[in-house]
Amino acid sequence: MRTQRSCSQETRQVSGNTGFLHGEHCSKHRTTGLLGINIEKAHTMAGQLHPQLLLSRQYCRVFSVINSQIHTSSRLAAKDHYKVLVLGGGSGGITMAARMKRKVGAQNVAIVEPSEVHYYQPIWTLVGAGAKSIASSGRPTSSVIPSGVTWVKSKVAEFDPKNNTVHTDSGKKISYDYLIVALGLELHYEKIKGLPEGFEHPKIGSNYSVKTVEKTWNALKNFKEGNALFTFPNTPVKCAGAPQKIMYLSDAFLRKTGKRSKANIVFNTSLPVIFGVKKYADALWEIVKKRDLNVNLRHNLIEVRADKQEAVFENLDKPGETEVYKYEMIHVTPPMGPPAVLKGSSLDDEGGWLDVNKNTLQHKTYANVFGIGDCTNLPTSKTAAAVAAQSAVLDRTVSRILKKQTPDKKYDGYTSCPLVTSYNTVILAEFDYDGQPLETFPVDQSKESRVMYHMKADIMPHLYWHGLLKGLWGGPGPYRTIMHMGMK
Repeated sequence: MRTQRSCSQETRQVSGNTGFLHGEHCSKHRTTGLLGINIEKAHTMAGQLHPQLLLSRQYCRVFSVINSQIHTSSRLAAKDHYKVLVLGGGSGGITMAARMKRKVGAQNVAIVEPSEVHYYQPIWTLVGAGAKSIASSGRPTSSVIPSGVTWVKSKVAEFDPKNNTVHTDSGKKISYDYLIVALGLELHYEKIKGLPEGFEHPKIGSNYSVKTVEKTWNALKNFKEGNALFTFPNTPVKCAGAPQKIMYLSDAFLRKTGKRSKANIVFNTSLPVIFGVKKYADALWEIVKKRDLNVNLRHNLIEVRADKQEAVFENLDKPGETEVYKYEMIHVTPPMGPPAVLKGSSLDDEGGWLDVNKNTLQHKTYANVFGIGDCTNLPTSKTAAAVAAQSAVLDRTVSRILKKQTPDKKYDGYTSCPLVTSYNTVILAEFDYDGQPLETFPVDQSKESRVMYHMKADIMPHLYWHGLLKGLWGGPGPYRTIMHMGMK
């Protein structure tokens, strides 16, 4: 009589190693997985589980895992061409993979992404202020990639758009009919002398990296007396409001804990303005004055002496002039730039960013290449809200191209920045390519709002995970029209 193993034993064999049925790093001709299980037999195994086992919830989950591996890893091992290839598993890549799945079928879509964890980065502002946990910001990448879409767990190493192919760092060559580039941008802490090694010291943090965001909270809650510095680099950045959001939250925390009188809060920004849109900039200047915050324009961080708790800034209006600040706490926003693999490729512009048409998001040279999000040269603020609006336009653009038609929908540059000004208020900035407010709600959004804070902290994360990443949220455009009775 056959000996029946326990549920836990079965579960460990099936789900203990993602991709074990097919061996994700095998050649396309390999027919067995890492444990030697024949792929065709795995299909049979999935379909012939003992009827009594199928009654168990445990075995239903086992069946689901087997099915999941059969429907993803087998294609990863056996296929090198896709109708749509998506590069990058951030917000732009995942939402476009979901949208393309509905257009051409999951079996015809692949996504190249090396990371095991996908993060909702906008919440890191609140993590750095102790209002949210870092755990709440991340989920396994496998859980957000659309079901049935092939996951190529590698980095992009080289583009060959003339031959419609991409090379990965694992040596794989993948060809495509259509390519969507969503590689995000890169952080360059190393361009500041003394970093990133300076993060090994206390009293320094950065909300832009999962490795350093909790260090911001540690520096803030252990603040005693002195300068609290906040910086903005002399490069394009993602979420341009974040460097000053943490300043307002730090001010609120120090007031709440009775330490504000011992703190000198300083925001040194390389920009000539506090914010790029005048309506919101005016509102922020009022907050700065009211809360006794110090803002120095055209000041760029060039060095951190973490062992001495010193930061060195250059005056961009007076070349060669520098100033040293002692600090009790410093939040660093790093210089940022385009992905290294894009720079010098035939897809980039003179700055290294993906060169796309700002209206259609189609590449200016290669008609079957498209871009979305932070890696592009779109002249708008790099935010998740921008990605949402872009995804609706790009979805339409690709649909038209698939039908051999001319793109007819234009991206207006919509982006949004929820400017967190305390632990319960937000100024919700929304604007377009021209820096003109493009507000969704029929109220003055330059005013601090508790409702908008609730949106930022509680509603937007839900919308991100269950709307944007599912390819179901294309921004608030339709709702704006309703709210303003067709006037916008």
